[in-house]
Amino acid sequence: MKKVLTIAGSDCSGGAGIQADLKTFAAHGVYGMSVIVSVVAENTSSVIDVQDITPDMIEKQIDAVFQDIGADAVKVGMLSQSVCMEAVACKIREYKPHNIVIDPVMVAKNGCPLMRPDSMDTLIQKILPLSDVLTPNIPEAEKIAEMKIGSAKDMESAAIRINRMGAKNVLIKGGHAIGDALDILFDGERFYRFTAERIETKNTHGTGCTYSSAIASNLALGFDLQEAVKRAKEYVTTAIKHSLSIGKGCGPTHHFYDLYRNGLQR
Repeated sequence: MKKVLTIAGSDCSGGAGIQADLKTFAAHGVYGMSVIVSVVAENTSSVIDVQDITPDMIEKQIDAVFQDIGADAVKVGMLSQSVCMEAVACKIREYKPHNIVIDPVMVAKNGCPLMRPDSMDTLIQKILPLSDVLTPNIPEAEKIAEMKIGSAKDMESAAIRINRMGAKNVLIKGGHAIGDALDILFDGERFYRFTAERIETKNTHGTGCTYSSAIASNLALGFDLQEAVKRAKEYVTTAIKHSLSIGKGCGPTHHFYDLYRNGLQR
């Protein structure tokens, strides 16, 4: 069985973060492992508080995984501050895993910040160059590339800028735009577009975590990047289409819709 590690913050409400990642891994038939960087007290409406794990304990969790089990892919999500980023970067450089998918989480779906603004330079300098795939949404891409994005052409320009900062492949997600849900992948030479019908729902809590974890799962399963993104896009679109009206705010997606409907595929 292929093995995938998530390094991120937890979400006690189960819709995003580590919990969404592990559900996504399970839905793809890969063995999921986790390194908790931050404990987040959040629900569908708000982030109540964040408590970061010490850098030493972050490093020891990563050691525990790689000294014994290893990983066929690694997804990196919420890293709230520079010391957390530096701990993760140190261990990724040490173990040199393949298929590193980094989702530069900055703000929760309900608008609450999850990354300290003064950590942006560390994210760009220490984390971004480690990514095989970076998956920013439009607001995140705007901050990283330091430009406004108002069109698909702007998404391409931002992807080029971010690629030149060191990210090998850049997938800019168009969920915050208008019209069809267009995502643009840039591999340093060519652009690839992935489009799905936009689903009108407020229940999109954890979609970014889910999408990036699905990409990591498909890379671990041996698919090339374009196919991995295509499959992940289809998976997250289904999860959004059948999202759950749980809680008072932005509800979670349905990570196991196909599994519940069809059972395990052999």
